[in-house]
Amino acid sequence: MALSKKKKLILTFMRNFIFQNEESPTYEEIKTGLGFNSVGTVSWYVRELVKSGHLQRQKGFSGKRALAVVDDLPNQLPLLGRIAAGYPLEAIENREMVEVPPSWVHPSNFVLQVRGNSMIDDNIEDGDYVIIRQAEQADTRQMIIAYVNGEATLKRYYPTPSGIELHPRNPEFDIIYVSPEDEFRIGGVVLHVFRNYY
Repeated sequence: MALSKKKKLILTFMRNFIFQNEESPTYEEIKTGLGFNSVGTVSWYVRELVKSGHLQRQKGFSGKRALAVVDDLPNQLPLLGRIAAGYPLEAIENREMVEVPPSWVHPSNFVLQVRGNSMIDDNIEDGDYVIIRQAEQADTRQMIIAYVNGEATLKRYYPTPSGIELHPRNPEFDIIYVSPEDEFRIGGVVLHVFRNYY
């Protein structure tokens, strides 16, 4: 769908503002710069541009200078939280953005930061980042994000006739046995691992 003239003006204004100031404008600055009557009008246009994928909130919903023009973004995926590679730990959503190799950018992909060393034999260390593809199914031995009774963990997936086994890759950690009575679902499959050295 073609953008209206005012939506195009907002995107152009934002690109110029970010280029000149190295930060995105506030709603008040957009209102003043483009002569809108109210901040509420700006807010409506911004919501519509976010819905259509032309703008993205980088620092959460309420961030004052959280908007970026999607065409101008580096290759990024959302960091949705931290996950235990030891024992189950809730993955907390925080909606930061993490730069990733361009080949891994896809709407179904996201990033989690690993806590713990239970996957160290797969070269996944505490503090590493994993790129996940959202999925509800996985093949045997694939590394997955598993939700067990409401908690999330990173393990290798082994379905068995009697239940599901979630295997660590560190002999110091125990296999997690999931019985048919447990609440279990797959949240995604691990595609790639990377770490930052700063």
